[in-house]
Amino acid sequence: MYTARTERYDSMLYRRCGRSGLRLPALSLGLWHNFGGVDSLSNSRAMLCRAFDLGITHFDLANNYGPPPGSAEETFGQALKMDLKAYRDELIISTKAGYNMWLGPYGEWGSRKYLLASLHQSLRRMQLDYVDIFYSHRPDPETPLEETMAALAHAVVSGKALYVGISNYSPQQTSEAIKILRRLEVPCLIHQVQYSMFRRGPEQGLLDVLGREGVGCIAFSPLAQGLLTDRYLGDGLPSDSRAAKSYSFLKKSEITEDTLARVRALNELASARGQSLAQMALAWTLRDRRMTSVIIGASKVEQIDQNVATPNNLRFTEEELRRINDVLLREVVAS
Repeated sequence: MYTARTERYDSMLYRRCGRSGLRLPALSLGLWHNFGGVDSLSNSRAMLCRAFDLGITHFDLANNYGPPPGSAEETFGQALKMDLKAYRDELIISTKAGYNMWLGPYGEWGSRKYLLASLHQSLRRMQLDYVDIFYSHRPDPETPLEETMAALAHAVVSGKALYVGISNYSPQQTSEAIKILRRLEVPCLIHQVQYSMFRRGPEQGLLDVLGREGVGCIAFSPLAQGLLTDRYLGDGLPSDSRAAKSYSFLKKSEITEDTLARVRALNELASARGQSLAQMALAWTLRDRRMTSVIIGASKVEQIDQNVATPNNLRFTEEELRRINDVLLREVVAS
């Protein structure tokens, strides 16, 4: 019988999400990988419980997480029932809808039909009455933005979600979505976007929009699918790494000598800061106050233990930032 640590809130940093009343932990746990039906339920439960013991209150899911699609939500529902149910009011549980989930014309994108049907399915899989955050996972090029945002607003009005957010929207789409939701009197809480040292797109306007509008931001893949760790600095490809899995978004072809040369240089800078490369990469993503939280992934409890120390050192000197930028922007000649 799981009992949470009484000291779980003593060391985690919590940041206010935009101008809302909600605070999120600086580190959130994502269930994109390693929580599907193909994975060990006991390991998934252990990671979820350890994360909560360390002050991680936010668990990020989507309808298509697995594999197979939907199974991460089922795993979370089982863990909630067996371990975390007594702590439901201390948890922020988010899910999303936008990618393909079932056959036919209503199984993906951003129509009202799809979004609300998907939310109903997600709640059933997780054995929940409501989620804390419901996202539109991607913009729909054919459905009017007004319809997608109205579906999100309905999720709140109907009591199936407490807040809504968007993911993978451009700065212009984000600005329009925020305005529509504001008219519907259901504010946009948060934007989830890919952001890391290797993926800096949000710096091209999106963070400015979110800061100006008072909307939070949460980064997924802040470790570039594991590249910004020491996992690929040894000999060979680790058998349990994401690149070794056939269904992973990180492909072997991305682990080039040029990339590894940059990772080695960044690893040296992290060591000089007294951090692991993963800790420095997470801290770098959190250095901007407009960034509410970063979503970490994990395949074992030890990785959560290592990353949770990140908020202890989020400050960078101008010289450190310059050196990091030099590594990221210069041409690297591999020896």
